[in-house]
Amino acid sequence: MYFSSTTLAYIDGDFIKADGAQSTLYSQSLHYGYAVFEGIRAYNTPQGPRVFKAREHYERLHYSCQAIGLPLHQSVAELTGITYQLLERNGLQDAYIRPLVFAAEPHMGLTTPASSSLFMAAWAWGKYLGDKSLRLLVSPYQRPNPKAVPLEAKVAGHYVNSIIASSHAKAQGYDEALLLDGEGFVAEGPGANFFFEKGGELYTAPAGSILRGITRNTIVELAREAGIRVREEFFTPDALKEATGAFMTGTAVEVVGVASVNEQQFSKPFSETLGGYIAERYQALVRGGDLAEKMPFRKTA
Repeated sequence: MYFSSTTLAYIDGDFIKADGAQSTLYSQSLHYGYAVFEGIRAYNTPQGPRVFKAREHYERLHYSCQAIGLPLHQSVAELTGITYQLLERNGLQDAYIRPLVFAAEPHMGLTTPASSSLFMAAWAWGKYLGDKSLRLLVSPYQRPNPKAVPLEAKVAGHYVNSIIASSHAKAQGYDEALLLDGEGFVAEGPGANFFFEKGGELYTAPAGSILRGITRNTIVELAREAGIRVREEFFTPDALKEATGAFMTGTAVEVVGVASVNEQQFSKPFSETLGGYIAERYQALVRGGDLAEKMPFRKTA
């Protein structure tokens, strides 16, 4: 799925066969999750393959490295250039791109390393959670304390929390988890931000225990441009009892509807919600550049 015998990956200045990529088993990244990454998508547009919001993603990659003291020597422009080369060399147009900055040298100490490696791979990947509206379970696992780790950084080790919560929800027969923060407020999914609709407005969690995703921020911008009010505020699961719809956003999932939370069904099918409309605008934006701006606003109550 991720690579074949002809797939090329990038590592530290070279494009190599993906099935020949190697790293030491004695690195901090493997033993402690001390690495940072990004999830990025490229879309085939009328102008050719376009990496969506490359600058924002690579600026965040730099921030993530700085947040945990991991060196990253390539500039945003250099990282973007490597990405387009990787796509071209693999003949990819619609693709998911995974840059990973990791500690490559053998080191078992709990101190920051003097060097790092940059790995980048790309593959064709559909929506991570599919297209059908999801059944969510409020997870017994909380998001990490934001005073314990820099949650705005995409650190590999943070996602142990995500894997545990997601696996637990799926073992109970649900499609995905919905995590609360330490105060009992709704935070986000294991790998996606969460929105709900009420009274013709959208609500989503503010900064704190969430990763303010690049797709999340794009959805907020598209909604506000269309005249839809977006409230970024804390709310508990009880607030969802009055919601008429909900959805999740992220680079991997894009925009996917939510059918229910803890078996509580939302009253509208996703296609008839503000989220469904915004999902259409999002696809028009990523695939056609300015097409989203040409879509008429369709008010839903």
